[in-house]
Amino acid sequence: MNNLISQMQIQVNEKIFLKDPNSSELGKKIISNGIELINEIGLESFTFRKLATKLETTESSIYRYFESKHKLLLYLTSWYWGWLEYHLVFSTANISSAEERLKVAIKVISKDIPDNEMFGHINLGLLNKIVISESSKAYLTKQVDDANKEGFYAGYKRMVLRISEIIKELNPNFGFASTLTSTIIEGIHDQKYFAEHLPTLTDISGDSSVLTQFYTDMAISTIQQNTK
Repeated sequence: MNNLISQMQIQVNEKIFLKDPNSSELGKKIISNGIELINEIGLESFTFRKLATKLETTESSIYRYFESKHKLLLYLTSWYWGWLEYHLVFSTANISSAEERLKVAIKVISKDIPDNEMFGHINLGLLNKIVISESSKAYLTKQVDDANKEGFYAGYKRMVLRISEIIKELNPNFGFASTLTSTIIEGIHDQKYFAEHLPTLTDISGDSSVLTQFYTDMAISTIQQNTK
């Protein structure tokens, strides 16, 4: 399955970038080195000047691809959700049971990704860490409504929709499918972040299987409770 997915071209909203980074070697290096640098120093400290120094290029050359580091973050998170959606679709394709598909979906979201796992020029492990620690900054902004109208969060919304549809199939009378789905996704990210940086806020250690089981049990029991 991984080999098949690796042949896919992940689509990102063209309004996010000025020039497609996949169209040139420099563009690909901006993405790969941008992931490394954001993971290393965090989005707050990250600048295009620092990235240009790392790439041994000019700051202006990076601005030809992205107008701001926020747009770069939007690109990275959009790409990630597109890639994860492929994984979800392929992982659940031959499973008839809605409950089993939901379990697989939660596992897809919560599984650990090794730092050396690559998709072409993109380090999936480091990108996953960025999504966990930085992705909320893509939408916790005053411009969120305009960005939403432009479709910048379409990938994330598609993931929520796909899992919500599984939940509705499991219990058509459950009235909070989207709420539960987004709670699971964000909760998994928060718990992973807490486990690494604020361990007193969680009972989860570094074992992703425990986290997977916790949210699976929570989801199934919640869906079986009273309807809306």
